[in-house]
Amino acid sequence: MNTDPIADYLTRVRNAIKANHRVVEIPASNLKREITKVLFDKGYISNYKFEQTTVQGTIKIALKYNSITKISAIRSISRVSKPGLRKYAGVEKLPRVLNGLGIAILSTSKGVMTDKEARTLNIGGEVLCYVY
Repeated sequence: MNTDPIADYLTRVRNAIKANHRVVEIPASNLKREITKVLFDKGYISNYKFEQTTVQGTIKIALKYNSITKISAIRSISRVSKPGLRKYAGVEKLPRVLNGLGIAILSTSKGVMTDKEARTLNIGGEVLCYVY
C-alpha cells in the first residue's frame, strides 16, 4: 500500500526525466489527473492520456524535452505538503516559485490550480508541489 500517492506520482515523473524516458505510466486517481492537466496546460509535459485498462486505470504522460539541448521542461518537481505535515497557504501567503518563473500546484475548494490562478480567484489552499 502506498501512503503518499502524490509523492509517488512526482517521483515517477522525476525518475523518468533522469532516465531520459519519453513516456511514463502512473496509476490514476482523480487528484493525479487534475495535476496532470495543470502540468499540460502550463507546458511542462507535451501530452497525456487516461487509459481505463484496470479498475483504477493509468495515466500515460509524454514528457517534454528541448529538441536541441535534450533538457527536460521540468527542471525540478518537489512535494511540499506531506501526509505527516500538511502545508496550507492563505491567499496573502501563497508561495512564489523562483519569483514567478515556476508554479506551485494547489488543491483549493475550487479544484486543483496554480498559485497564479488562486491569486486571481482570491482563494488559498493546500500547497501540493512546486514545479520549475
